[in-house]
Amino acid sequence: MTDDESAIRELIDTWMEASRAGDTEKVLGLMTDDVVFSVPGREPFGKAEFAAMSRAQQGMRVDGTAEIVELQVLGDWAFVRNRIDIAVTPPGAAQPLRRAGYTLTLLRKNGDGRWLLARDANLVDVKK
Repeated sequence: MTDDESAIRELIDTWMEASRAGDTEKVLGLMTDDVVFSVPGREPFGKAEFAAMSRAQQGMRVDGTAEIVELQVLGDWAFVRNRIDIAVTPPGAAQPLRRAGYTLTLLRKNGDGRWLLARDANLVDVKK
């Protein structure tokens, strides 16, 4: 495994850990300023809207896994296909909402050599 591949795997692990901890600021630090998220049923959105949605959801418990299915590094760009399984429990809820499926993520190496999430197409669906 290359140093770049290790760094990208660490970014994904850190993202998941920060999400579990409700650490929005840490998650925001893992993405580029021009990041674009694509999810079913809505127009693509960027970092500011991601931050606002995350802050509005404070108090939700998030748990889950991200399994890397494919990881390719192409110079200062890389892509990752993940299979994720996420459980989100709103405050006071008895049961979590489960979502599972695939994401396709593009990452970009910034000027200081850190990999950051630049584009994300999230194809997860409600898991029954």
